[in-house]
Amino acid sequence: MKALVAVKRVIDYNVKVRVKADNSDVDLANTKMSINPFCEIAVEEAVRLKEAGVVSEIVVVSIGDKSCQEQMRYAMALGADRGVQVEAEGKLNSLDVARILAKVNESENAGIFILGKQAIDSDNNQTGQMLAALLDVPQATFASEVKIADGKAQVTREVDGGLVTVEMDLPAVITTDLRLNEPRFAALPKIMQAKRKPLDVKTLADLGVELTNSVELISVETPAERSGGIKVDSVDALLDKLRNEAQVI
Repeated sequence: MKALVAVKRVIDYNVKVRVKADNSDVDLANTKMSINPFCEIAVEEAVRLKEAGVVSEIVVVSIGDKSCQEQMRYAMALGADRGVQVEAEGKLNSLDVARILAKVNESENAGIFILGKQAIDSDNNQTGQMLAALLDVPQATFASEVKIADGKAQVTREVDGGLVTVEMDLPAVITTDLRLNEPRFAALPKIMQAKRKPLDVKTLADLGVELTNSVELISVETPAERSGGIKVDSVDALLDKLRNEAQVI
Protein backbone atom coordinates (compact mmCIF):
# COMPACT_ATOMS: atom_id res chain seq x y z
CA MET A 1 0.00 0.00 0.00
CA LYS A 2 1.22 3.46 -0.92
CA ALA A 3 1.06 6.37 1.53
CA LEU A 4 0.77 9.94 0.27
CA VAL A 5 1.95 12.57 2.75
CA ALA A 6 1.59 16.31 2.24
CA VAL A 7 4.28 18.60 3.67
CA LYS A 8 4.36 22.39 3.88
CA ARG A 9 7.21 24.88 4.21
CA VAL A 10 6.53 27.32 7.07
CA ILE A 11 8.40 29.66 9.38
CA ASP A 12 10.23 27.64 12.01
CA TYR A 13 8.14 27.41 15.18
CA ASN A 14 11.07 28.70 17.28
CA VAL A 15 11.28 31.95 15.31
CA LYS A 16 9.51 35.11 16.47
CA VAL A 17 7.26 36.12 13.58
CA ARG A 18 7.68 39.67 12.27
CA VAL A 19 5.01 41.66 10.44
CA LYS A 20 5.92 43.92 7.52
CA ALA A 21 5.79 47.66 8.17
CA ASP A 22 2.83 48.11 5.81
CA ASN A 23 0.91 45.22 7.46
CA SER A 24 0.60 43.53 4.07
CA ASP A 25 2.01 40.17 5.20
CA VAL A 26 4.50 38.39 7.42
CA ASP A 27 8.14 39.34 6.84
CA LEU A 28 10.00 36.28 5.52
CA ALA A 29 13.31 38.03 4.78
CA ASN A 30 16.25 36.17 6.39
CA THR A 31 13.78 33.99 8.32
CA LYS A 32 14.48 30.34 9.09
CA MET A 33 11.99 28.06 7.36
CA SER A 34 11.17 24.48 8.34
CA ILE A 35 8.73 21.68 7.69
CA ASN A 36 5.38 22.28 9.35
CA PRO A 37 5.48 20.41 12.72
CA PHE A 38 2.20 18.58 12.08
CA CYS A 39 3.46 17.54 8.63
CA GLU A 40 6.63 16.18 10.26
CA ILE A 41 4.44 14.07 12.55
CA ALA A 42 2.56 12.84 9.46
CA VAL A 43 5.84 11.78 7.81
CA GLU A 44 6.94 10.00 10.98
CA GLU A 45 3.67 8.08 11.18
CA ALA A 46 3.97 6.99 7.55
CA VAL A 47 7.54 5.82 8.20
CA ARG A 48 6.40 3.82 11.23
CA LEU A 49 3.67 2.19 9.15
CA LYS A 50 6.29 1.27 6.55
CA GLU A 51 8.57 -0.18 9.20
CA ALA A 52 5.62 -2.26 10.44
CA GLY A 53 5.15 -3.66 6.94
CA VAL A 54 1.80 -1.94 6.39
CA VAL A 55 3.01 0.64 3.84
CA SER A 56 5.28 -0.25 0.92
CA GLU A 57 6.06 3.24 -0.41
CA ILE A 58 5.87 6.79 0.97
CA VAL A 59 5.40 9.70 -1.42
CA VAL A 60 5.70 13.24 -0.06
CA VAL A 61 3.96 16.06 -1.90
CA SER A 62 4.62 19.77 -1.47
CA ILE A 63 3.19 22.77 -3.28
CA GLY A 64 5.22 25.91 -3.88
CA ASP A 65 8.38 27.22 -5.51
CA LYS A 66 11.74 25.44 -5.61
CA SER A 67 12.53 26.39 -2.00
CA CYS A 68 10.05 23.82 -0.68
CA GLN A 69 12.34 21.06 -1.97
CA GLU A 70 14.45 21.61 1.15
CA GLN A 71 11.59 20.41 3.35
CA MET A 72 10.83 17.56 0.94
CA ARG A 73 14.43 16.35 1.15
CA TYR A 74 14.17 16.50 4.94
CA ALA A 75 11.04 14.32 4.77
CA MET A 76 12.97 11.88 2.58
CA ALA A 77 15.77 11.86 5.15
CA LEU A 78 13.19 10.82 7.73
CA GLY A 79 12.22 7.87 5.55
CA ALA A 80 10.02 8.93 2.63
CA ASP A 81 10.89 7.19 -0.66
CA ARG A 82 10.32 9.94 -3.21
CA GLY A 83 8.73 13.34 -3.66
CA VAL A 84 6.42 15.26 -5.96
CA GLN A 85 6.70 19.05 -6.03
CA VAL A 86 3.87 21.01 -7.62
CA GLU A 87 5.07 24.43 -8.74
CA ALA A 88 2.79 27.25 -7.64
CA GLU A 89 3.32 30.89 -6.77
CA GLY A 90 1.85 32.88 -3.89
CA LYS A 91 -0.49 31.79 -1.14
CA LEU A 92 -2.94 29.00 -1.89
CA ASN A 93 -6.24 28.52 -0.11
CA SER A 94 -7.10 25.17 1.47
CA LEU A 95 -9.49 24.11 -1.30
CA ASP A 96 -6.90 24.67 -4.03
CA VAL A 97 -4.35 22.63 -2.05
CA ALA A 98 -6.88 19.80 -1.67
CA ARG A 99 -7.70 19.92 -5.39
CA ILE A 100 -4.01 19.69 -6.28
CA LEU A 101 -3.46 16.75 -3.94
CA ALA A 102 -6.48 14.99 -5.43
CA LYS A 103 -5.04 15.47 -8.93
CA VAL A 104 -1.64 14.15 -7.85
CA ASN A 105 -3.37 11.06 -6.52
CA GLU A 106 -4.86 10.28 -9.93
CA SER A 107 -1.42 9.01 -10.95
CA GLU A 108 -0.31 7.81 -7.50
CA ASN A 109 -3.44 5.88 -6.44
CA ALA A 110 -2.48 5.94 -2.76
CA GLY A 111 -4.11 3.68 -0.18
CA ILE A 112 -3.75 6.11 2.70
CA PHE A 113 -3.36 9.89 2.92
CA ILE A 114 -1.64 11.34 5.98
CA LEU A 115 -1.63 15.10 6.52
CA GLY A 116 -0.90 17.39 9.42
CA LYS A 117 -4.13 18.59 10.99
CA GLN A 118 -3.16 22.21 10.24
CA ALA A 119 -0.28 24.44 9.23
CA ILE A 120 1.13 26.75 11.90
CA ASP A 121 1.14 29.74 9.54
CA SER A 122 -2.36 29.83 8.00
CA ASP A 123 -3.82 27.71 10.85
CA ASN A 124 -6.86 26.75 8.78
CA ASN A 125 -7.33 23.06 9.63
CA GLN A 126 -9.27 22.45 6.40
CA THR A 127 -7.18 20.68 3.76
CA GLY A 128 -7.52 17.12 5.05
CA GLN A 129 -11.29 17.37 5.32
CA MET A 130 -11.59 18.91 1.87
CA LEU A 131 -9.33 16.26 0.33
CA ALA A 132 -11.48 13.48 1.80
CA ALA A 133 -14.58 15.12 0.33
CA LEU A 134 -13.01 15.48 -3.13
CA LEU A 135 -11.81 11.87 -3.12
CA ASP A 136 -15.07 10.62 -1.56
CA VAL A 137 -13.18 8.58 1.05
CA PRO A 138 -13.53 8.31 4.86
CA GLN A 139 -11.58 10.66 7.11
CA ALA A 140 -10.29 10.75 10.69
CA THR A 141 -8.96 14.06 11.98
CA PHE A 142 -6.83 14.88 15.07
CA ALA A 143 -5.39 11.36 15.24
CA SER A 144 -3.50 10.40 18.41
CA GLU A 145 -3.17 6.71 17.49
CA VAL A 146 -3.38 4.85 14.17
CA LYS A 147 -3.68 1.10 13.59
CA ILE A 148 -3.95 -0.46 10.13
CA ALA A 149 -5.09 -4.06 9.61
CA ASP A 150 -7.22 -6.08 7.19
CA GLY A 151 -7.83 -3.15 4.85
CA LYS A 152 -9.20 -0.98 7.64
CA ALA A 153 -7.84 1.90 9.71
CA GLN A 154 -8.62 2.21 13.40
CA VAL A 155 -7.93 5.75 14.54
CA THR A 156 -8.13 7.23 18.01
CA ARG A 157 -9.12 10.89 17.76
CA GLU A 158 -8.68 13.71 20.25
CA VAL A 159 -11.96 15.54 20.84
CA ASP A 160 -13.15 18.09 23.40
CA GLY A 161 -14.62 15.42 25.65
CA GLY A 162 -11.61 13.08 25.55
CA LEU A 163 -10.87 10.33 22.99
CA VAL A 164 -13.01 8.72 20.29
CA THR A 165 -11.96 5.63 18.33
CA VAL A 166 -13.31 5.18 14.81
CA GLU A 167 -12.84 2.42 12.23
CA MET A 168 -12.99 2.99 8.49
CA ASP A 169 -12.19 1.30 5.20
CA LEU A 170 -9.16 2.25 3.14
CA PRO A 171 -8.35 4.37 1.23
CA ALA A 172 -8.84 7.09 3.83
CA VAL A 173 -7.53 10.48 4.92
CA ILE A 174 -5.94 10.86 8.36
CA THR A 175 -4.79 14.15 9.89
CA THR A 176 -2.26 14.07 12.70
CA ASP A 177 -2.34 15.62 16.15
CA LEU A 178 0.62 16.44 18.39
CA ARG A 179 0.42 13.33 20.56
CA LEU A 180 0.41 10.83 17.70
CA ASN A 181 4.19 10.36 17.80
CA GLU A 182 7.58 11.96 18.42
CA PRO A 183 9.36 12.55 15.07
CA ARG A 184 12.81 11.05 14.82
CA PHE A 185 16.02 12.97 14.23
CA ALA A 186 17.30 12.98 10.64
CA ALA A 187 20.90 11.74 10.85
CA LEU A 188 23.53 13.15 8.49
CA PRO A 189 23.93 9.92 6.43
CA LYS A 190 20.15 9.89 5.87
CA ILE A 191 20.25 13.55 4.79
CA MET A 192 22.98 12.73 2.26
CA GLN A 193 21.03 9.71 0.96
CA ALA A 194 17.90 11.85 0.59
CA LYS A 195 19.67 13.99 -2.02
CA ARG A 196 19.71 10.98 -4.36
CA LYS A 197 16.06 10.03 -3.95
CA PRO A 198 13.76 10.86 -6.90
CA LEU A 199 11.88 14.14 -6.81
CA ASP A 200 9.47 14.93 -9.65
CA VAL A 201 8.42 18.49 -10.45
CA LYS A 202 4.99 19.11 -11.91
CA THR A 203 3.17 22.30 -12.88
CA LEU A 204 -0.45 23.21 -12.37
CA ALA A 205 -0.89 22.90 -16.12
CA ASP A 206 0.44 19.33 -16.00
CA LEU A 207 -2.26 18.49 -13.47
CA GLY A 208 -4.98 20.47 -15.21
CA VAL A 209 -5.63 22.62 -12.13
CA GLU A 210 -6.58 26.28 -12.28
CA LEU A 211 -6.37 28.18 -9.00
CA THR A 212 -9.53 29.83 -7.73
CA ASN A 213 -7.86 32.67 -5.79
CA SER A 214 -11.04 32.90 -3.72
CA VAL A 215 -9.30 34.06 -0.53
CA GLU A 216 -7.72 37.50 -0.23
CA LEU A 217 -5.27 38.52 2.50
CA ILE A 218 -6.33 41.98 3.64
CA SER A 219 -3.84 42.74 6.40
CA VAL A 220 -1.65 41.18 9.09
CA GLU A 221 -1.21 42.71 12.52
CA THR A 222 0.98 41.90 15.49
CA PRO A 223 -1.04 40.71 18.51
CA ALA A 224 -1.60 43.34 21.17
CA GLU A 225 0.84 43.14 24.06
CA ARG A 226 -0.59 41.76 27.27
CA SER A 227 -0.46 43.98 30.33
CA GLY A 228 1.53 42.77 33.32
CA GLY A 229 -0.05 41.06 36.28
CA ILE A 230 -0.35 42.43 39.82
CA LYS A 231 -0.02 41.00 43.29
CA VAL A 232 -2.73 41.30 45.92
CA ASP A 233 -2.38 41.07 49.70
CA SER A 234 -5.31 38.82 50.48
CA VAL A 235 -8.04 36.58 49.11
CA ASP A 236 -10.58 39.32 49.80
CA ALA A 237 -8.58 41.75 47.64
CA LEU A 238 -8.38 39.14 44.87
CA LEU A 239 -12.13 38.57 44.96
CA ASP A 240 -12.71 42.31 44.85
CA LYS A 241 -10.51 42.66 41.76
CA LEU A 242 -12.21 39.74 40.02
CA ARG A 243 -15.68 41.00 40.87
CA ASN A 244 -15.32 44.75 40.29
CA GLU A 245 -12.44 45.16 37.79
CA ALA A 246 -12.26 41.99 35.74
CA GLN A 247 -16.00 41.33 36.25
CA VAL A 248 -15.57 37.58 35.83
CA ILE A 249 -17.48 36.61 38.97
